[in-house]
Amino acid sequence: MTWHVPEEDLRSYARGELTAPALWSTDTHLTACSPCRAVLAEVSDPVALDAGWERLDAELDAPRPGWFEALLVRLGVPDHTARLLTATPVMRGSWLGSVLALLVLTVLVTNLSPVTDSPTLFLALAPLLPLAGVAVSYGPALDPTYEMAVVSPLHGFRLLMIRTVAVLSAGLALNGLATLALPAYGLRALAWLLPALALTATGLALTPRLGPVLAPSLVGGGWIALLLVAEATADGPLAPFTAAGQSTAAAVAVLAAGLLFFLRDRFDLFHGSPA
Repeated sequence: MTWHVPEEDLRSYARGELTAPALWSTDTHLTACSPCRAVLAEVSDPVALDAGWERLDAELDAPRPGWFEALLVRLGVPDHTARLLTATPVMRGSWLGSVLALLVLTVLVTNLSPVTDSPTLFLALAPLLPLAGVAVSYGPALDPTYEMAVVSPLHGFRLLMIRTVAVLSAGLALNGLATLALPAYGLRALAWLLPALALTATGLALTPRLGPVLAPSLVGGGWIALLLVAEATADGPLAPFTAAGQSTAAAVAVLAAGLLFFLRDRFDLFHGSPA
């Protein structure tokens, strides 16, 4: 090779000041010419070179957002909020897949059983899924991102509400799809909706006092006990799925939501506590 890049051009190249077409020629030449690369190393600013490597390392080590996180950012959600939201355990494919499989199995059993006044098995299960989803989305015991959430700039109650809306949206959507697979029952198959809201709101309202594990566990256990009592005493549809039961569920949901709002400041203490 008889031609080499002039030293002045190499200095301009190192400073990022060399323009086309000389820039293109220099790029091509440096790939095949070790003497010019040696000169380039001598004329380059070592401080700027180290800073460039550090920026490259940081860029290579930076986490790549998933499609859902990228979508949230595009919709205007702040980066840290989108990261905390998509890190919610119930927003992962494994959880959603498990819930979907459980609903599919329940729908199949219901459709294969003789048609009754209401799809009791489905109506009993569906309200528990949003409650369980919220339970595993908040608190040190079950949330793998709890430490990150504690030091985040989000208000504790706001973080809880963001995740609750996400969980309810996913859970209610899956429940809604399952409801469409029960056409023989018509609107009676939607009797799970108000109990689901009532159970979720009650579990959240009790969380500051009982914790994110015990509160939903007691609420879920109370729901199962209520169904067992109703099953033992009912001749027709179970009491929670009658008009009176639906009205009661709506009232409980409203009261629990009001209590949750009243206790919202306690979530800051709970949010910052390691226990």
